[in-house]
Amino acid sequence: MPFIEARRTKLLNLLAVPWIPMMLMFALINILQGRYPLSVINVLNAAGSLTVLFLHKRQLYLSARLLLIIYSIILYTLSGFFYHNGTEFFLMNILIITILVYDNKWIVISLSALIIACMIIILFPPYKWEPELPVPDRRLWGNVVCALTFIILALTYYKQVHADYQQEKENQRQALAAMNRDKEKLFSIIAHDIRGPLATLELLLDMFQKGEYGETDMREAAIELHKKVGQLGGTLDNLLRWSAGQMKGIRAQPENFNLAPLTAEVLQFFESGIEEKRLTIDIKLADSIAVYADKDQVAVILRNLLSNAIKFSHPGGKIYFSVNSASGMIHIQVTDEGIGIPPEKLNQLFSFQAKPGYGTSGERGSGLGLMLCHEFAIQNGGHLQVKSMNGSGSTFIVQLPEGRIKGFSLS
Repeated sequence: MPFIEARRTKLLNLLAVPWIPMMLMFALINILQGRYPLSVINVLNAAGSLTVLFLHKRQLYLSARLLLIIYSIILYTLSGFFYHNGTEFFLMNILIITILVYDNKWIVISLSALIIACMIIILFPPYKWEPELPVPDRRLWGNVVCALTFIILALTYYKQVHADYQQEKENQRQALAAMNRDKEKLFSIIAHDIRGPLATLELLLDMFQKGEYGETDMREAAIELHKKVGQLGGTLDNLLRWSAGQMKGIRAQPENFNLAPLTAEVLQFFESGIEEKRLTIDIKLADSIAVYADKDQVAVILRNLLSNAIKFSHPGGKIYFSVNSASGMIHIQVTDEGIGIPPEKLNQLFSFQAKPGYGTSGERGSGLGLMLCHEFAIQNGGHLQVKSMNGSGSTFIVQLPEGRIKGFSLS
């Protein structure tokens, strides 16, 4: 429920709950004292409060709200008119509740006019009705005190609600401001990463077109440029996926699929980077392992984790990729022997606060990839863990729901 609506519902509950035992007690007293019609009104009042709680449990909040106000107006008017027991003060309570729980001005005006008319009938009746057994003065005083006390409590409660609401808005404003600062920081990093390779490519092509750059030199430059443009493509892909997710455009569409062929496909994407750094990939993945998750999102997770492992591995190093199942979950573990992550950065990996690092060959990241991995893992009913020590490599573990499907062999 919205914040204000939840507080309004709570206010009605606070009114209805203590009213049930009180009305039943007065019903018993009035029976013992011979005021049977007033006892019936008390029982109806308690039954109305119980109905309000029942409607709240069924999430029929508007119906409960209207019921509480209407039956209270009718019953308080009857008891006040026939027994002069001070219930016009309880009608003041209902008037305040009406103003607090409704935003529609026509509903407020209509119900307020009805309540005021009922109070006038009680205070200035067209004819004087004298009950056979009038309510004692001490009961009248008690009703007045209870009604006025409730007015104080209700207004105090709503004053606190207003203060809480203002604090909630302020917290949201600060969170939004922090998020905007983080996004500006992220886009400035990505803009730098995009501008560099594109500017280099534009310059080389211009020089080659003008004959200032030989074909042999161009071939050598193209190798390095191809690597940078490849990194740029991965950054743009992460950015587009993250942007779509922030605009609620990405939803997990889980399916059963083999993990082995997807892993083989992702590894092919990194063949040149693995060869360039002379890395060894140790894969332990049974061909029967299946996952129940969004295939595209799992591909993004694997691509980013393997990309990071390659980026931060020392030349000639080793990367371990292992998968096992336990308790209905698939555990995907990617471990490298690279530079590791400093302790102060571990808690910031999945947020905008993390500062992008540089790989062992100068590769630079945006920090967006791990955020995507974390969000996609959660969307698919799993989660992402990281274990690392500075200078001793890193281990990323993704847990995803286990699926059922036929096997596939990486070989």
